[in-house]
Amino acid sequence: MTHLVLVGVSHHTAPVDLRERVDFSRRGLPAALTALSERPDIGEAVVLSTCNRAELYVTCADPLQGARALGAFICAYHELPPALVQPHVYEMVDEAAARHLFRVAAGLDSLVVGEPQILGQVKDAYSEAAERHFTGGSLNRLFHTAFTVGKRVRSETGLGEGAVSVSYAAVSLARKIFGSLKELTVLVIGAGEMGELTAKHLQAQQVRRIFVASRTAAHAELLANQVGGIVIAWQDFPNVLRSSDIVITATGSQDPILSRAHVEAAARARRHPLFLIDIAVPRDVEASAGDLEQVFLYNVDDLQTIVNENLARRAAEVSRAEGIVADEVRHFVAWWRSREVIPTMVALRKRFESIRRSELERLEPKIANLTPDARARVDEITRLIVEKLLLTPTEQLKSVADQETAAAYSDALSRLFSLAPPESVDEERSRVAVPAGKPPKRPVEP
Repeated sequence: MTHLVLVGVSHHTAPVDLRERVDFSRRGLPAALTALSERPDIGEAVVLSTCNRAELYVTCADPLQGARALGAFICAYHELPPALVQPHVYEMVDEAAARHLFRVAAGLDSLVVGEPQILGQVKDAYSEAAERHFTGGSLNRLFHTAFTVGKRVRSETGLGEGAVSVSYAAVSLARKIFGSLKELTVLVIGAGEMGELTAKHLQAQQVRRIFVASRTAAHAELLANQVGGIVIAWQDFPNVLRSSDIVITATGSQDPILSRAHVEAAARARRHPLFLIDIAVPRDVEASAGDLEQVFLYNVDDLQTIVNENLARRAAEVSRAEGIVADEVRHFVAWWRSREVIPTMVALRKRFESIRRSELERLEPKIANLTPDARARVDEITRLIVEKLLLTPTEQLKSVADQETAAAYSDALSRLFSLAPPESVDEERSRVAVPAGKPPKRPVEP
């Protein structure tokens, strides 16, 4: 009997320093897949590795032995002592493993619930394995169902809607004000962490250019290099303010660096809105500047309010997303259980059909004089009798609640009717590749 086994570590169970040390992507997923497939107790395999998780999905005959082998593999592959890794490892089998993957693909298990990047990473992990023939019928079905879960959650719920970080909330507001940001100029005053994150989000929106000013020239140079920006002298930022569409302030000043007069002068020289993102605490921009016409001023509290509203909205969608996961788990488990009994039922049908034909041949002398229509009727009647005899055991066997009972019933049928040993629906080592053309790499999971 084939089982699904998942072993991994994630942000739920391990600190970031350990997650960095068990990152399979550092040496490349193909190397990890090759090493994993060399184990005799492992069948199909997929390795999912992001900054927040390292998970191994495999098929094997003995789930307990397989889980132990995977735990040992993580330690050996990364040359880490088991005492360091094992306390942070989780193991799941069959239905639990499927449910976990479906929740991961839906964004329900992410550090930021509902984040969209993880579905792309799951697809990439599967493609790496499938293109190299490390997957077969079991994991193919499992992962394609996971993709369906991710798509359904995104189309049928609002789980992924709304910015849930202060820096991205600022960018979302900018897009509401300006629409496309591609032709806009950004001025970043101060090179702190929040200013850096916001600048990077704006860079991803393909803004036209980014100016960077900081009291510490080295800090300005570093941030400018990261975002493809232009360094300006600290004393020059009031002049650049006039030609900027979006201004990010993130200094450590105890007093405002942009007065109402500064902003008013810049606004008068413009024909378009001026968007000020004041992320500093204490604030960098005089509060009354936000009262000016065509000036949009938001501070950390404003942005955090937006983030909290979006988080609350996402929380309300979690139950709907979990319902989709549960629905798909039921379908997958039904398929998984049925696949274990299908070979037995096929063998049983062949056995009954063989008996039916054998008996018709034995009775041939007695029915030789029947007309062709009568002979066809005899053949149909005997075939229908066989179908009715098999109907109830087929339905009962498919409806068995657990794999162990299904296996026991299959074994009993095989013994009672002297059936040939059934072959698995998909042999453990049969590798089924996905179509050529791997999808492009996607952004990493935050």
